[in-house]
Amino acid sequence: MLHSPFNTLSRFIPPGQPEALFYSLPALVAADVGRVDRLPVSLRIVLEALLRHCDGQRVSERHILELAEWRPHSPRSDEIPFVVARVVLQDFTGVPLLCDLAAMRHVAQTRGLDPRRIEPLVPVDLVVDHSVQVDHYGTPQALQQNMTLEFTRNAERYQFMKWGMQAFETFRVVPPGVGIVHQVNLEHLFHGVRQQVTPQGRLCFPDTLVGTDSHTTMINAVGVVGWGVGGIEAEAAMLGQPVYFLTPDVVGVELTGCLREGVTATDLVLTVTELLRREKVVGTFVEYFGAGASTLSVTDRATLANMAPEYGATMGFFPVDEKTVSYMRSTGRSEDDCVLFEAYFRAQGLFGIPRAGEIDYSRTVHLDLATIVPSLAGPKRPQDRIALPEMASRFNHLLSAPESADGFARPAQSLHERYPTDLPGIALGHGDVLIAAITSCTNTSNPVVMIAAGLLARKAVGKGLRVAPHIKTSLAPGSRVVTDYLTSAGLLAPLAELGFALAGYGCTTCIGNAGDLQPAFNKAIAEHQLVAAAVLSGNRNFEARIHPNLRANYLASPPLVVAFAIAGRVNIDLDSDALGIGNDGQPVYLRDIWPTSDEINAALPFALDPETFRRRYADVTADQDLWKAIPAPAGEVYDWPPSTYIARPPFFELAEQAAGDIRGARALLILGDSVTTDHISPAGSFGEATPAGTWLRAQGVSRADFNSYGARRGHHEVMMRGTFANVRIRNLMLPVDAEGRRKEGGYTLLDGQQTTVFAAAMSYVERGTPTIVVAGEEYGTGSSRDWAAKGTRLLGVRAVIARSFERIHRANLVGMGVLPLQFIGDDSATSLALCGDEAFAILGLGLGMIPMQQLTLVIERAGGARVERPVLCRIDTPIEVRYYRSGGILPFVLDELLGNGKGNP
Repeated sequence: MLHSPFNTLSRFIPPGQPEALFYSLPALVAADVGRVDRLPVSLRIVLEALLRHCDGQRVSERHILELAEWRPHSPRSDEIPFVVARVVLQDFTGVPLLCDLAAMRHVAQTRGLDPRRIEPLVPVDLVVDHSVQVDHYGTPQALQQNMTLEFTRNAERYQFMKWGMQAFETFRVVPPGVGIVHQVNLEHLFHGVRQQVTPQGRLCFPDTLVGTDSHTTMINAVGVVGWGVGGIEAEAAMLGQPVYFLTPDVVGVELTGCLREGVTATDLVLTVTELLRREKVVGTFVEYFGAGASTLSVTDRATLANMAPEYGATMGFFPVDEKTVSYMRSTGRSEDDCVLFEAYFRAQGLFGIPRAGEIDYSRTVHLDLATIVPSLAGPKRPQDRIALPEMASRFNHLLSAPESADGFARPAQSLHERYPTDLPGIALGHGDVLIAAITSCTNTSNPVVMIAAGLLARKAVGKGLRVAPHIKTSLAPGSRVVTDYLTSAGLLAPLAELGFALAGYGCTTCIGNAGDLQPAFNKAIAEHQLVAAAVLSGNRNFEARIHPNLRANYLASPPLVVAFAIAGRVNIDLDSDALGIGNDGQPVYLRDIWPTSDEINAALPFALDPETFRRRYADVTADQDLWKAIPAPAGEVYDWPPSTYIARPPFFELAEQAAGDIRGARALLILGDSVTTDHISPAGSFGEATPAGTWLRAQGVSRADFNSYGARRGHHEVMMRGTFANVRIRNLMLPVDAEGRRKEGGYTLLDGQQTTVFAAAMSYVERGTPTIVVAGEEYGTGSSRDWAAKGTRLLGVRAVIARSFERIHRANLVGMGVLPLQFIGDDSATSLALCGDEAFAILGLGLGMIPMQQLTLVIERAGGARVERPVLCRIDTPIEVRYYRSGGILPFVLDELLGNGKGNP
C-alpha cells in the first residue's frame, strides 16, 4: 500500500475485531524519515495528522519532513498546519462564535449564495457551563433556585443555541445542569480513537481537538493532543481551516517518586505551576514522563493538564498507558472502544509513559513528587504558591506591603481591627473568608480530592465544628457523576451540613459567577477598605475575577476550602492553630480531621462505577425540563430578532487593513505587567454607571436583569463598552493622588481630561485617529477570551505594543486584524518614559510584510522631541500575514468558503 515514504497507510488488527487502517508512524521510521522514534509523543500525534491530511495544498510533504526532522534546539520557524478531529466550546465563547456563523450565513444569503456553504466540517460540541451563578446557597433548594434564575436570565441565548442545533448538522449542545465542558469532555465526549469509513476500509486515528476554553488542556491527561484557542481560531478550525502554529519547543517534565500521605493533586499542580512559570515554558508543549508520572491516576494527571495555561504552556501532555485504558473502562466506555484504543496506540509505538533517555526534549525539568507539601496559591495569581504553614505570615506581610510589591497598602495597625456591619452581631476584619467555594474545573473532576473534602466535612461535623452562616459556601461539581458518588459514599450530607450544599453544575465562582455578597458586607468593605478573602478550588484568582470587592483570593484543594471556611479567616497557620472548638470544649486541629489515604481509597470505588457514567450520559437531556421548555427557532438563516443578548456582529463589515504604515496614533491606555484577559474583557457583573450599564438602561433593561459580561458576549454593543472596563485595571496614563494611588477602572485621558476608555475610543474613531495600547510583560494572560481581541478591534485600536504576549491572546489579536508588537531588549513604557500625550507611528508595514519582521516605532513627544525604536512584529506565521491583510481571520475564511478568491492561496 506504500507508494512513497510519506504515504504510510497500513493495517492493524485489534484483538477480536476486524482489521483497520491507520497512518503508521513506525512506517516512517522504517523508511528512515527523520528521527520519528525520538520525537516527543505529542509531536508524533501531530505528525500523524499531517500524514493523514497530506493533500499537497494545505498540508504538503514538506510539512511532514520538517516535523519528522524536529530537533530539540533547532530554530522554531516552521509553520505546522494542524487539522483537528473536533472542536469543543463553552457557552461564554460558544455563543459569540455561533453569532459569527449565523452572520456568515447572513452574508452568504445577501450575496445570493447557498447559506449552507457555512457549515462546520468537523464535529462541534457546545457545553453550557458558564452561565449559572451562585445566587442561592447553603440550602437543599439552592440548585433548583439557581437553575431557574439561569434560564430566566439566559432564555434568549438558549433559544439561539437551539436554533444552531437545528441549523447546523454537526453542531451539538450539552444543556445546562450536566457539567463543565472539561469534565464532560473527559468523561463523555472523548472516545479515544476516532473512526472514519473510507473506500479502503475502516480508518482509525487519534482524537485531537481545540476548544474555546484555555483549560481544554485537561484532555491531555488521556493522551489527546488539544489546547485552548480563542473563538476566532476555533471558528476557522470548525470550518475546515488548519490550526497553524510554529513548531514548538517541547519541555519534558520528569516526575520521580510519589506523593506523600496527606498531599493532594492540587498541592502538586500549584507546585508545578510555580516551578514551570519560573522555568518560562510559555508557548511550549510540556510533556510529562518518568516513573513518577506513571504513579499518578488519570484524574491526577487531568488536574495537572488542566492548569497548563497557568504555567504558561500550550499543553500539559501525558502519553497513553494502562491507566488510561483502565480509566476508559471505569467511566463506561465500551469494551470495543477500549480494545481498539490500546491496540491503536501499541501499533503506533506510542503506548506507555516514556522513561529518561527515550525521548529528545528541548530541555528537561525534574520534580520529585515526594517533595510536594500542602499549599495554596494567591492572593492574585495562580503561580504565587504559599506553603500551608506560611499562610498567616504571608497574608499579614502583604496587607501593609505597597501595591508595587503586590501588596494591599493597608496600615499595619489595622491587621487586628474588627469593623461592624449593618448585620447585627457580625463584624469583619482583614483576612476574613467571605466566599468558600468548591468550584468546578481543576479539582471537581478529581474524585480523590472531592472524597477528601467530604470525609473532612464528615469528621468536622462529628466534632461539632460549623461554618459561620455569613460565609458564602457553595458546591458546584464538574458533573452529575460527582453528586452520585458523594451521595453513595454518604459524603454529600455532611458537606451540606457545613453549608456546601449543591449550588449548580458549572464554573460558578471560578469564572466570576459567585453571585453577590450581602449588601452590608459590600458596604463595610468599601467604607473600611477591607481586604476580605475568597478560598476556592478553581484555577484562576486574578484581580476582581472572583468578586469585585474581594481583593485576596486563594486557590486550594477542596478539603482545604472546607477547612478555611471552618476557620473563617485566611491568616491562620493550620499546622499549629486550631480550626475551632469541638463539642467537647477542646480545640480541633486540621490534623484531627484530615482524611487518610486508606479512608479515601475505601470510598473511591463509588467514583469509578461504569454504570453510573453510562446512565448519566446515555441522554444528557434527561430530566432537563427547563431546557426542553425553551422554544427552538427554525430556519437555515437566523432572523436576528431584537435582543440585548444576541446581535449580528459587525466584523464582516470591517475594512481590510491598508498595506501601509500607521501614523498619528495616540495611546488609549498604558498598562503594566500581567494584564490578563479578565482585565481587558471582564466576565462578571457590572454596574449602572459603566458604559455597558448605561447602554442597557437606555434599552429599558433594569439593573436586576443586567446579568454578566460573560452572558452578554453575543452582543457587541455591550462587549465593546466592557472592553478595558475591569474595576481593577490600572491605566498608567492617569495621575496619582496625594497618597500615591492611581484611579482604578476603565478610565483614560482624552485631550488631558479623564473619561471612560469607551468614550475616548469612540472620540478617536470619529476623528479618524488610530489608537494603540502599550503594555508590559505577559500581556493577555488568562482565559482564551476572544472578546479581549474583538473589543480591542471595535474600539479602533490598531496595535498593541507589549514586552511579551500570552500565546492565545497574541493569536486572537492577529485574528481580529490588530497588530501585536513586542518591545526589543530593555525597551518598555517605563524606559521610554511614555505618559500618554505622545503621538506614535509604526513604520515598515508595506506590501512585502513577512512574519516576525522588525518594524520601527516612532514616538513624537508633546514638546517636539522624536524617538525611534525597533519593535518586533509578532505576526508569527505566513498564514497570519494573510489573516491580518484580510482584516482578520473571519473575513478571510468567509471569502474562502464563498469562493471570492480573497482567501485563496
